[in-house]
Amino acid sequence: MTVDTTRTTESASGGRRPVRFTEPALAARAARVLRDNDTGAVITAAPRLYPHMWSWDAAFISIGLARLDVQRAIAELDTLFAAQWRNGMVPHIVFTDDDAYFPGPDRWGTDVAQDGPRDVRTSGICQPPVHAIAVRRVLDIARRSGPHDRIDAERFARRIWPKLYAWHRWLVEYRTPGSSGLIAIVHGWESGMDNSPRWDVPYDAVHPGAALPPYVRKDVRLVGDPAERPTDREYDRYLWLIEEMRRAGYDQRTIVENSSFLVGDVFITALFAVSCDVLLELGTEFGQEPEQLADLADWAAKARAAVAGSCHSVSGMARDRDLRTGRWLDTQTIAGFSPLLCGGAPDDVQLKLLSLLDSDRWAGNPDLLAPVPPSVSPMRPGFNPRQYWRGPQWPVVVWLFSWAFERRGWQDRARKLRDGGIRLTEDGSFGEYYEPFTGEPLGSTDQSWTAAVVLDWLCAF
Repeated sequence: MTVDTTRTTESASGGRRPVRFTEPALAARAARVLRDNDTGAVITAAPRLYPHMWSWDAAFISIGLARLDVQRAIAELDTLFAAQWRNGMVPHIVFTDDDAYFPGPDRWGTDVAQDGPRDVRTSGICQPPVHAIAVRRVLDIARRSGPHDRIDAERFARRIWPKLYAWHRWLVEYRTPGSSGLIAIVHGWESGMDNSPRWDVPYDAVHPGAALPPYVRKDVRLVGDPAERPTDREYDRYLWLIEEMRRAGYDQRTIVENSSFLVGDVFITALFAVSCDVLLELGTEFGQEPEQLADLADWAAKARAAVAGSCHSVSGMARDRDLRTGRWLDTQTIAGFSPLLCGGAPDDVQLKLLSLLDSDRWAGNPDLLAPVPPSVSPMRPGFNPRQYWRGPQWPVVVWLFSWAFERRGWQDRARKLRDGGIRLTEDGSFGEYYEPFTGEPLGSTDQSWTAAVVLDWLCAF
């Protein structure tokens, strides 16, 4: 169906610009972004700001690629998992030869890690475990593409399944300390929501020492407005946590025991629960070991219970937990809707969350250009419509909720989010994130994962 997507938005310079893309034209533009960002080895996350492979970016990118070329989608995930650490961790960055990003491989210094890969340079932390979801999506797309793609995708799913299981086992073995059951992160970057206000309180306890090596940031020179990016004070903390990990030789037990930052992440825990469900389905289909399938069922149930147990008694919103202090973190962000991703919360809590999501405090706010949830409620103190993870809307997060709602049988809700996500991105800029009132693209443009999820939306209905 051809849809007229005319609208007018504020540009970065403050002028008004009419935008007119039909859905087929938007799909063609998305496909071009993915092809232009292809180095031949990886699809870079973005052409200038992010010239490497990011873990959860690669998962979403593979989903969009499958709409164009199933073989290329498979190759993208194979490249990511070729950098998997021997202990099972999937690193959050796999570095290319481009040196335009900071912190680069020398700053991470993961060469000291006994479990790290030997033939590729990576960072020393992880990102959300969405990879089983990507494999499932690629497989489903391939089965509708033709017999050749179906056969190759099924072989790929069988081949990568043990690596996915090892990745999930790593999260259980190394990142479920304490009694909350929440999966722990040791750096805000592991959450994917780098400088979200979710982390303000635990970051206050991170005190960079005098031994922090000097550095020069590159990100603030590559965006239109440096105020959109994290502050230098925040970056000091980010880099100090890396320094702590280096000094620990990237030994995971030492890091979890001693890191200045240790937070039970409810969003990652919800994604882990549903990803275990998906991996269990794939494993059942392809005849994996019953003991491993039982592990996945157990892990999913415990993670789902941990998410439900984090819900605030009044608002119903899920909460992270500072595992150093034992305090619940009540900052209300998009992560508060995590139970809607994985289920498990009581019906009354779920209904409360759905009502809140629809309200003018979130996706129903009448001033939003597109009716999709921003990263922070526009009615909360500290909301900033332009700053990274502190107010803008993120198409990739909208895709996750749309996918989860479809999986849970909420077809109308899934379609509503899909339509809102397309409206947000219809100018064809494929921004990293968007100003929620004007639709101005922020951060980097031609962002691969944004193009990928838009392409998947346009091809799925």
